[in-house]
Amino acid sequence: MKRAGWLAIALCAVTASAVSAQEGQKCIFRLRSVGDSGVQVTSAAGTDYFAGGGVHITCQGTAVSMISDSVAAFAGKVVKFIGNVHYRDSTVTLDADNGTYFKDGERWEARGQVKTTNLKSGSTLTGPSVDYLRVVKGVRDTAEMFATGRPTIRYVSRDSAGAAQEPYIVVGDRIRQRGDDQIWAGGQVTIDRSDFTARGDSLRLETGNAGSGTLMRDKPTMRGLGKDTFNLAGAQIDFALTEKDIRAVKARGDAHAVTKDLDLVADTIEIDLKEQRAEQTRAWGTATRPLAVSKAYEVRADSLAVDTPGQKLRQVRAFSKAWIGTEKDSVSGERDWIAGDSVVADFAPRDSAGSDVIRLVGLESRVDAKSFYRSTDKPKDGTTPPKAPGLNYARADRIVVHMRDDEKGGVEKVDLFGNVDGVQLDPAPEGKGSASATPVQEKDQ
Repeated sequence: MKRAGWLAIALCAVTASAVSAQEGQKCIFRLRSVGDSGVQVTSAAGTDYFAGGGVHITCQGTAVSMISDSVAAFAGKVVKFIGNVHYRDSTVTLDADNGTYFKDGERWEARGQVKTTNLKSGSTLTGPSVDYLRVVKGVRDTAEMFATGRPTIRYVSRDSAGAAQEPYIVVGDRIRQRGDDQIWAGGQVTIDRSDFTARGDSLRLETGNAGSGTLMRDKPTMRGLGKDTFNLAGAQIDFALTEKDIRAVKARGDAHAVTKDLDLVADTIEIDLKEQRAEQTRAWGTATRPLAVSKAYEVRADSLAVDTPGQKLRQVRAFSKAWIGTEKDSVSGERDWIAGDSVVADFAPRDSAGSDVIRLVGLESRVDAKSFYRSTDKPKDGTTPPKAPGLNYARADRIVVHMRDDEKGGVEKVDLFGNVDGVQLDPAPEGKGSASATPVQEKDQ
């Protein structure tokens, strides 16, 4: 007990004069208990102290508590904790094999099998090497952690009522965390949760009521695993978060998105999500002009938007040098198409009960409008239909295409407005001579 007593006095004496102006904030070491022994060694560099058998040290006037099997204090500036180390303050706990507290910078270094727990959020960080910089007046106003050796963060977000949500699992070669809601990671970064998974070389993540994140370098990817699956890739991926869900994702630079209904490439692709479902997909670009391909349609334009509320396709809008092709013909494999400065395609359920089977109901093109479609109507004179379809090409200021509402599908009629020209080629029925050409007529507005 005698040795423990002088050790406590010595630890306090070598630090008190330097921090008296900020008592209770910078660490003034206080020895609470020593298991069996303490040794003092004096040299030209100062006085060093060693103790074992279970040691408990606190920082005066704070919630900082440090416990280990043994300690070695060097000139009151550095204290090493060896074996079964436990650090605690008002915000975090850190358990490790070994730890060191540095007076310069008020920094705690934990090594070995390290586990940290945020006492406010419940988030954890585990790894072999963690540096913790606690809040100290005049030094830093926000706590920070630096971890290397491929640490793992189990980040717990909370809703507006304070209830814990499903955690994000973040792994990287190195991680920096600032406060409760800022994370940076580098080197083969992964983020995983039940509704999405993401990969990249670098990560920025800010969570909370209006969180956001960025994945970049080495072609990052994100995959949605919720009610509406998607794969997204690009030179950089940005995403926005609510308290528990991803509400938007954006890929920039050679972007590529694949959903259950769509394969899309562009310079930039942005997807808005609601309840883990894609509500709207937008794309634009010049180096890589948007190209969207699905079973039901193909779109090319400088920019486009695809509306899918409730995971049901409702409208496709294309702008500037726009082109939309309909479903491929079962025989030729080619598409009917419409083009113009802007083109809109409308879709609806096959029946009034809201069937999952979606059909194209209409197309409209404005400014420098063009259209091409094939007609397989039965001749009105009752003769045998030709084997080849009729061909219709038209140009106008505005073109509106109405689609059939039946299993056969195809174009029902085309209305042309403004300056109109074009031609309709009708092949002759079997054994009835040559094909006929009919000029396209303007429709009154």
